[in-house]
Amino acid sequence: MSTASLTAEAAAALAGTRGAHDPTVVRGENGLWYMFGTDAAPGVADIPAGAHVRTSPDLVRWSFAGTALDGVPAAAAEWSGASGLWAPEVVRWPSGGWHMYYSASTFGSRTSAIGLASAETPAGPWTDRGIVIATRHDRDAHNAIDAAVTFDREGRPWLAYGSFFDGIRIVELDPVTGLRAGEEQGALIARRPASVDGAIEGAYILYRAEEDRYVLFCSYDSLASTYSVRVGASREITGPYLDANDRPLVAAEGQDPLETGTKVLGGHRFPGGTGLIAPGHNSILRDGDATFMVHHVRLADDPAQHEAQIRRLHFTSSGWPVVSPHPFAGAERELLDAPAAVAGRWQVIRWDPRDAGMLASTRAEVVRTGLLTDGEPASATLRLQVDATDEGEGRRVDLDAVVFGAWDPVAARTVLVFGGIDADGIVWSGSQEAIA
Repeated sequence: MSTASLTAEAAAALAGTRGAHDPTVVRGENGLWYMFGTDAAPGVADIPAGAHVRTSPDLVRWSFAGTALDGVPAAAAEWSGASGLWAPEVVRWPSGGWHMYYSASTFGSRTSAIGLASAETPAGPWTDRGIVIATRHDRDAHNAIDAAVTFDREGRPWLAYGSFFDGIRIVELDPVTGLRAGEEQGALIARRPASVDGAIEGAYILYRAEEDRYVLFCSYDSLASTYSVRVGASREITGPYLDANDRPLVAAEGQDPLETGTKVLGGHRFPGGTGLIAPGHNSILRDGDATFMVHHVRLADDPAQHEAQIRRLHFTSSGWPVVSPHPFAGAERELLDAPAAVAGRWQVIRWDPRDAGMLASTRAEVVRTGLLTDGEPASATLRLQVDATDEGEGRRVDLDAVVFGAWDPVAARTVLVFGGIDADGIVWSGSQEAIA
């Protein structure tokens, strides 16, 4: 990989994680982290074609490293007419080496292909192995883009894929070659109705041995403005996937498409902070006991600008994922100097699935808890007092929550944060206002 051909303008546009879309992160044998994604920059015409790569020593500082493939491989280009690649999914293969599943398509078309390339290391060189699955606009209702690989409880590999066109499917892969195990197009695991333009894409499935179930993450609505990350869970990798209120992610007749899917991240702003919109197309990174969500997001005050972010991901005692309200800034910035009380004033966000706009945090108090923590993750039952007024105390909300530490970019210090889910299946996030 090389950046020698980049112009100064392109290099500036791709600095850090700016310009990155559809990110996935893996760790190489050399200890470096590699981020693969789809890159674009408004007004910059010479962004190179191919699967774009950044490297980092610590998941915080990122440098553009070049492209993993020199443009669109011949078979995928001939099939799709694509001029660039989308959403590369990179995974260490059990039999050795690394696999990359890339998407070749054009906007608004179902004539698409997911191809496979392989390499000995994430740094490459990458060799194309051909098309894994393909669709045609005039033949298929679904769309072969946005690949994501999951190994099931028996260690067998599966490929989830799909988009606005007829939802998300999953197909088994050959454990040796990584190609499709048969000729089937796969089982349908998530789909939204035409009334909301079928707006779903960017699926990723995580197997949770702790509960022996699969968690499906996917992105709803417009990638330019109202993207949000929704989840459902299933005992089997092929579904059915249900949200926290037992609503199927394959929408049933009469099911409300705005409420379906437990929302865990959307557009938001904390006081004094940067407004962020359209977070989505996430992948999940596991490193030992640590779990992270990797996603892209747009800047609310300049939506043409976008970047990749990494956030801690935890699971409540009932098994639902919650995402840090602040991006990851390094493990050394997650612990307080001394234990602090969880009770007190917080800025909170209620991830209402019906609200697609950017949510401003509001003040609430955590009451009736004796929990002290220095930022190490701790499961807790939190009681929030929210919507308080001079006339009354407001309403009380109990959460099945995880409290942990994060770096507050506005306060420029470590704070306690939480993520939790209430009895109505609504996820909340919070950032504590004042820590002595």
